[in-house]
Amino acid sequence: MREPCLELALITLRPGASWITRDGVIEWLDKNQTQPSEEEIQAEIIRLQQEYEFKEYQRQRVQEYPDLRQLADALYWAKKGDETKMNEYIAKCEEVKNKYPKPQ
Repeated sequence: MREPCLELALITLRPGASWITRDGVIEWLDKNQTQPSEEEIQAEIIRLQQEYEFKEYQRQRVQEYPDLRQLADALYWAKKGDETKMNEYIAKCEEVKNKYPKPQ
C-alpha cells in the first residue's frame, strides 16, 4: 500500500461516489452525494496519513515473520505429538513482535 492521497480521501469520505481528478483538481460527477469540502478532504488525508504511519510496525513485521509453510509443518508435527517446530515458530514470531512493537 502507498501513502494516502486525495483519491483515497474521497473514497473514504464518500464511498461509491462518482468523481474524477485531473492534476489534483476534482470534477464531482455524483448526483446523490455532495462533494466534500477542502477542509474535510485535508482532515481525512491527515487522518489516513496518521493511520498509515501507525501501522508501520505491521509492514515491518510482515517482512520478517516466518513463512506460513513453516506453520503448516509445525501444525502437522504438533498433531503428531512433537511440539518442537511449533515452539520454534512461536519463538520466531515473538522475536519479530518484540523487534517491531505495536505503538501505544
